[in-house]
Amino acid sequence: MALPALTAEARAEALKKAAAVRKERGEILARLKDGKVSLKEVLEREDTVVGKVYVRRLLESMPGIGKVRAAQLLDELEISESRRVQGLGARQKERLLELFTPAA
Repeated sequence: MALPALTAEARAEALKKAAAVRKERGEILARLKDGKVSLKEVLEREDTVVGKVYVRRLLESMPGIGKVRAAQLLDELEISESRRVQGLGARQKERLLELFTPAA
């Protein structure tokens, strides 16, 4: 499928939108890493800003989780390396939250 031809203005606008989304996504992941927002709050977002994030990147943004631990968790939870947040099933989200929600 060929990409549509864009005018210079349309291309500039699309690049501006993409940059804004990347910035917002980075801010959300940074707030997650700093503990200012919970995993539950991030997973409850319905927008594509979070939905397009790979689950692996989301896990790596958790405090104390690095590349190796994120890979282990994906394996344990039977989540594909290429899975994005919007593609997670209800049970997969539930299991992620069980792992990262402190016991009351």
